[in-house]
Amino acid sequence: MNGGTPLPVQWRCLPFDQLAGHDVYRLLQLRSAVFVVEQACVFQDMDGLDAQAFHLLGAVDVADGSGPVHLRACARLLPAGVAFAEASIGRVATAATARGTGLGHDLMAQACVRLAQLWGPQPIRIGAQAHLQAFYAQHGFATASEPYLEDGIWHVEMLRPA
Repeated sequence: MNGGTPLPVQWRCLPFDQLAGHDVYRLLQLRSAVFVVEQACVFQDMDGLDAQAFHLLGAVDVADGSGPVHLRACARLLPAGVAFAEASIGRVATAATARGTGLGHDLMAQACVRLAQLWGPQPIRIGAQAHLQAFYAQHGFATASEPYLEDGIWHVEMLRPA
């Protein structure tokens, strides 16, 4: 925040091998803060799929150059046949300080658009935390499975038609 006014988020979507070292560090730092620390969930975040993904990064930069770039949101975009038969969006995370600002909705809107730009319009499947079904429904996803336990958290598969 800058004098109470949110700084604009700059979106980038890059394949893993084009991420700079500091991008990878910030990405894994944000995912660890959300999924491991906040949710008290011990799991193997680095699951071997990052290298096959495009990574959507939403960051803010201090305008006067006095501070580092702050990663506020991220998502992992995977082509069809990697995590699911359909293309998928996963590892969706927003920084705790950015919640309640609408950034999560911006992130999902960007993720859906970027995925279609990369691989064409198509169905998208996600493994959503069950308590976030209403959030994802606002982006066109419908529940497509019974609840299942993954890493100690209830999840459901959700599908967004092409």
